[in-house]
Amino acid sequence: MKICILSDSHDNRKKLHKAVEIAAEQGIEAVLHCGDLIGPSTIKVLKDFQIPVHLIHGNNIGDLFMLHKIVNKTDNKFEYHGQDASLNLAGKRIFMVHYPHYAQAMALTGDWDLVCYGHEHEVVIETVTNIKNTKTMLVNPGTVAGLGADAATFMIADLDTMEFTTHQVN
Repeated sequence: MKICILSDSHDNRKKLHKAVEIAAEQGIEAVLHCGDLIGPSTIKVLKDFQIPVHLIHGNNIGDLFMLHKIVNKTDNKFEYHGQDASLNLAGKRIFMVHYPHYAQAMALTGDWDLVCYGHEHEVVIETVTNIKNTKTMLVNPGTVAGLGADAATFMIADLDTMEFTTHQVN
């Protein structure tokens, strides 16, 4: 199973849409947004893809009331998880949070195959040896908005092989 991992879209609808469009062309089956969506209406640009979107908030929360109204409509595939998310996709245990220190701590527990985070606007792909002496992948897809970064980025992860590729959005 391939998934798109992105973060920190900061209301950049055009780049958010383009990233998911590129990922959809590569056969992704889900999108994980690791926070800082900001305005709830930003998520609407993903509606036409009909791909499940798992969303958490970051430190720039936006209008939570409206976000709940948008994600709870029956004609979309959005799921808002709050400040963090525990997912099971393709038999992989995935934890998603916005903050790096929280992500690093969760990776060390050994309870997760993959921990995804955002906030720093920098791409990270790291293998962590956890307290159970197994491996956890710790990834930050950078910022899909390109804020303060050299480029607007997102990741495609193959959960079957646990391979991660970083892509740019122009």
